[in-house]
Amino acid sequence: MKIEQLAVEALIPYALNSRTHDDTQVAQIAASIREFGFTNPVLIDKDGGIIAGHGRVMAARKLALTKVPCIRMAHLTSVAPIPEMCRSDSRAIL
Repeated sequence: MKIEQLAVEALIPYALNSRTHDDTQVAQIAASIREFGFTNPVLIDKDGGIIAGHGRVMAARKLALTKVPCIRMAHLTSVAPIPEMCRSDSRAIL
């Protein structure tokens, strides 16, 4: 796996993402990134669509970061298992 530093603005949120982040959650994620750095890369598909890490990308924007670490999961498709990965990530503990 290769970690790429990609422009925040180039990342595309997954339209069917069931997870939402309120301002408090985004602020908590931003505080964690500020204190510890970006310890969990954003997972993206081959086209830059976010699979997992929507909250981290929102926090990066709040911190005015221009680039974030990403892992491109080019072997996944839009049919499966991307939707399942999004659901699984929404149940993960940050």
